[in-house]
Amino acid sequence: MIQRLARKIFEGERLTPGEALELYNGADLNLLGELADRVRKRLHPEPVVTYVIDRNINYTNICISGCKFCAYFRAPGDPEGYVISREDLAKKVEETQALGGTQILLQGGLHPDLPLTFYEDMLSFLKQEFGIHTHAFSPPEITHFSNISGLSVEEVLRRLIAAGLDSIPGGGAEILVDRVRRQIAPRKATTDQWLQVMETAHRLGLKTTATMMFGHIETKEERIEHIQRIRELQDRTHGFTAFIPWPFQPRNTAIDVPSATAHEYLRLLAVARIFLDNVPNIQASWVTQGPKVAQIALFYGANDFGSTMIEENVVAATGVSHRLSEAQIQHHISQAGFIPRQRLMDYTLVD
Repeated sequence: MIQRLARKIFEGERLTPGEALELYNGADLNLLGELADRVRKRLHPEPVVTYVIDRNINYTNICISGCKFCAYFRAPGDPEGYVISREDLAKKVEETQALGGTQILLQGGLHPDLPLTFYEDMLSFLKQEFGIHTHAFSPPEITHFSNISGLSVEEVLRRLIAAGLDSIPGGGAEILVDRVRRQIAPRKATTDQWLQVMETAHRLGLKTTATMMFGHIETKEERIEHIQRIRELQDRTHGFTAFIPWPFQPRNTAIDVPSATAHEYLRLLAVARIFLDNVPNIQASWVTQGPKVAQIALFYGANDFGSTMIEENVVAATGVSHRLSEAQIQHHISQAGFIPRQRLMDYTLVD
């Protein structure tokens, strides 16, 4: 049966969710890598691996979501809670641009007291002062803005776009199955709300990414369901530029499970590349896996090395802290036998 599925993939046919699950459960790691690499080369025949220079700025760590997997958030009133000042924001952007950065990834907690105008003013400041691409506000944040403002998701997005929003990161997806979300993030956006934000954003002309945090309480069937929901939406909108899966990091969180192994990561990555035939790019997660596993991921379906992550706080709060400069990323890509190329959010190459 696995050989029949392998033939389908070699011939460029689409797998059903059931077939993807069968492949996930039954194929050995080497075969999964071979099949994913074939799909990758079909989509990207040139031996180029891209990366982006950006900074992940968390504008606040105050959050009412209380996700069990998060070690970074602070509840309202906590003395360690903060909201970034305009001066600190400006300094971080200046440092990013000095390093050749082309975008700011802007995400934060679901703050109960900040009005929609706070986010509009932040976007306007970034655009007017620095002219930098703002890749900002994951779907749970957009849903939160809708709730606090009383406006529809579309109205919120239109206002944010007018203020300077350029694209949306795929954060907050975790696992797009409500059984899982009710247990690990009961006060966060539902599966349908996450997908609604993305579909609306795509319809309004925004490009977005899609993510997946796996390896906590979900089943393999639910992992495939997550990827299927992404593929179904992409069939309708074609708005996702990339898919970015990473394993849950359990330290300092309220979920006590073993960390996913590199073997588990590569299996999921390969299945995602094979199944998501309509999402052009798959990103390796050196931030959680380290650079060596990320190099191997380039032979298991990934064609992008992600961001230089000049700043990253959420994963670091779990005790996992990998850091790479642009030169180090270029070295790791070249060492794996590929040509490193800097890109923008939409995967346009930087000359």
